[in-house]
Amino acid sequence: MTETSFTDAELRGRLSPEQYTCTQKAGTERAFTGEYWDCHDDGTYRCVVCDIALFSSETKFESGSGWPSFFETVGDDVVTIVTDVSHGMVREEAVCTACGAHLGHRFPDGPAPSGDRYCMNSASLRLDRDDA
Repeated sequence: MTETSFTDAELRGRLSPEQYTCTQKAGTERAFTGEYWDCHDDGTYRCVVCDIALFSSETKFESGSGWPSFFETVGDDVVTIVTDVSHGMVREEAVCTACGAHLGHRFPDGPAPSGDRYCMNSASLRLDRDDA
């Protein structure tokens, strides 16, 4: 996988303030407010920073969390999991392998077949709709 990098000025110029905070400062949007938490459109969810494909709508499920949730990625090498010890917790942070953008977190309480729940910020994603 090719690593992609952008200057801070480039990112601030093309991302919304919420997208910048979520992807570059490991921010979290409020539950039930993001564009994709209740979206049922078919397509591919891509990194809002570098446009790499991350998740298929076929793996999206309703977790009740208020954030878009997926049980697997489109490939083994598109999301990197790192230990996040912020806010007095130990969690698995999900970052884009290609550009390092913060996407959200992975939890071990998802459905079969993986048992994983990738809990993502809508602000970190862009949906490439199948009908577009």
